[in-house]
Amino acid sequence: MTSTKAAASPPAGPLFDLLEGFVVELRNAGLPVSLSENIDAAEAVQHIDIEDRVAFKYALAATLVKNDAHWSTFETLFEVYFSLRGPEYALDGDAVEFDDDVDFDPGEQPQGEGGQGGGDGLSPEELAELLYQALRQGDDALMRAIARQAVKRYAGMEPGRPVGGTYYLYRTLRNLDLDSVLDRLMEQRRSDADQQLTSLQERLEKDEYEDRIDKLRKEIEAEIRRRLVADRGAEAMAKTLRKPLPEDVDFMHASREEMVMLRRAIYPLTRKLAVRLARKRRHKRRGALDFRNTVRHSLSYGGVPVEPKFRHPKPAKPEIFVIADISGSVAAFARFTLHLVYAISSQFSRVRSFVFIDGLDEVTSFFEGVDDITEAVHRVNTEADVIWVDGHSDYGHALEVFWDRYGNDVGPKTTVMILGDARNNYHASQNWITKEIQRKARKLFWLNPEPKAYWNTGDSIVGEYATYCDGVFEVRNLRQLERFVDNLV
Repeated sequence: MTSTKAAASPPAGPLFDLLEGFVVELRNAGLPVSLSENIDAAEAVQHIDIEDRVAFKYALAATLVKNDAHWSTFETLFEVYFSLRGPEYALDGDAVEFDDDVDFDPGEQPQGEGGQGGGDGLSPEELAELLYQALRQGDDALMRAIARQAVKRYAGMEPGRPVGGTYYLYRTLRNLDLDSVLDRLMEQRRSDADQQLTSLQERLEKDEYEDRIDKLRKEIEAEIRRRLVADRGAEAMAKTLRKPLPEDVDFMHASREEMVMLRRAIYPLTRKLAVRLARKRRHKRRGALDFRNTVRHSLSYGGVPVEPKFRHPKPAKPEIFVIADISGSVAAFARFTLHLVYAISSQFSRVRSFVFIDGLDEVTSFFEGVDDITEAVHRVNTEADVIWVDGHSDYGHALEVFWDRYGNDVGPKTTVMILGDARNNYHASQNWITKEIQRKARKLFWLNPEPKAYWNTGDSIVGEYATYCDGVFEVRNLRQLERFVDNLV
């Protein structure tokens, strides 16, 4: 019998049409929003005062977001689809005025609450002074008013102009010159102090002012986004602002901001993978036929083996050998893979790591007894002896060194992972070594951070090595890395 909830459909109306478009864009951005969650969101907003924007936002978040790494994407799209709208946001509309609760007299310091005030009559110097006072006092209402006026004055936004919000943000911030404002705030704080500030006090004061400046920057960004939505529509703006989720960011082309997101995203991923590997090992398929037990149980069926009995295997933990290219752009890929492997190392009897460029060095000891894997990875990049001749990738020589020094350690319980793009600078491949490793090891996998379309082009010789691998995987992001982990057990 179908439940009432499952059979229900979202109510009709402008709000629910907007909600439907919002959910579609969340899915386009990569968030896994199911039909039942869509229905839950539609049901939840019927019990929320639409004028309470914060409650409305968190009601949607509670029903549609399951991963905190997806919060930033949700928040951006929420601001696009449910931004404040009205004639004051039209790019060719009337002048933007300060909020009713903001008062400013150029001859006095702003009070921030009460009175009437407009921003269009202010000179650039007066607006700069107003900005300084707002940041000094931490007046959020005044900063919102300044953000609106600054965007109107400095962003240079024109109706229908196909320019992204980043350009308008840059123009606005350049004219406000927030670095100079921060210096002025710190100078004023030093002069107001009864005695010289300690280094700790300076740091705390600066952090406080930087936090206020960051709030102002976000207000400016939100104001630009509201105006662009009013001009272009929610769907067009959502496509412009669409960014990959942390698990879809390409290791080799990630920006600094995306690298920070990746580092935050990898820790919950490792916990999930560790649980999955442990469960998979516990529920591994049955073992070999137990002939004696089968014959014994067949007696109750007149000697017919109706119920074959199998031995219960005791799956042993494999050991992992990681051989990682740390040259050039693939270094970021190797770094995240090392993070992952060591975070789930409890699922393996032993983990050993080797890094190379044209020489090879074992770096297992760098990871032993450390709490911060980032520090261990830093040591890998600075202390490992991986240069043989000229510091350009030579997979053939690196594999030779591995085989000569550590080949005897590879056994039937060993899973070997080679990480790299197999761009060998036209050196000899020495792929016979991968054949020997595969012969001795339990499994041999190759993880390549390049798109498959680039494999075996130029100096890429991944095909020569793939012949002797149990699997060659394209691993350009955390999502693909997660899918690969299932092959380790």
